Amino acid sequence: MLSALIAILVLAIAGCGSDNANNASSASNAGSTNSGGSAPETSAPETVVKFASDASYAPMEYMDKDTIKGFDIDFIAAVMEEAGMKYEVVNTGWDTMLQSVKQGTEYQAGLSAVSITDDRKQTYDFSVPYFESTNMILVKEGSDIKSALDLKDKKVAVQTATTADELMSKIMGVGNTKLKRFDSNAVAMMELDNGGADAVVADIAIVREYIKNNPKMKLVGITDTPNFGSEFYGILYPKGSELKAKLDPAIQKVIENGKYEEIYKKWFGEAPDLTNLKNAK
Repeated sequence: MLSALIAILVLAIAGCGSDNANNASSASNAGSTNSGGSAPETSAPETVVKFASDASYAPMEYMDKDTIKGFDIDFIAAVMEEAGMKYEVVNTGWDTMLQSVKQGTEYQAGLSAVSITDDRKQTYDFSVPYFESTNMILVKEGSDIKSALDLKDKKVAVQTATTADELMSKIMGVGNTKLKRFDSNAVAMMELDNGGADAVVADIAIVREYIKNNPKMKLVGITDTPNFGSEFYGILYPKGSELKAKLDPAIQKVIENGKYEEIYKKWFGEAPDLTNLKNAK
């Protein structure tokens, strides 16, 4: 009798263990699918590309209250839509942008009318060119300055670490104390307005926008192609960035499909000459 009872208990315990194992297996399988009301399938969060920018280059990029606007902003919106990628543009200032993009941690790219130069290529990777520019001299009406060479003995204001800074350092001499460097073009232009400088040298789009927005100041913009020449803007990346291969085709598509011309006309009131841009490397 005792033996029979023990046998029955053993069978009952074995049956309970089998049911628990089956239930655990079912729960595990249910968690790995998204059907029948079970837990939803988990996926990695979508990557958001963060662009650093110095939003003080109207009409390329500037702050309108708490929103960044400008040609570059509309352009990158079209490029990222073409590439099918999410993004964010953050106003960081020029020096912070250069340093943070170099590190490539918080910001994966820089977008701020950045001219592609051989010197910068030593530290950064660039996208294909997306904008043709040149530097322009800004003076007050009645100035005797007519070309870049006339600036040699003048007081000239530039934004530090820009191509204008590089060009004027060559023309005036690296140690020339009359070459005044500022953190932004806006401050450099204020120096001209206050009489502390005879001229400002900056990108042509920025100078023209400043003249347009300040008609009472009676300012004149002077181009000097022989001494300044053309330069091209590119998106700035850390060395070895995978973004270049992803965004270059999108940039080229936006330039070729008419979207670029539409954005250019919006900000500059005329159609762009894309001949040099399409041939630039």
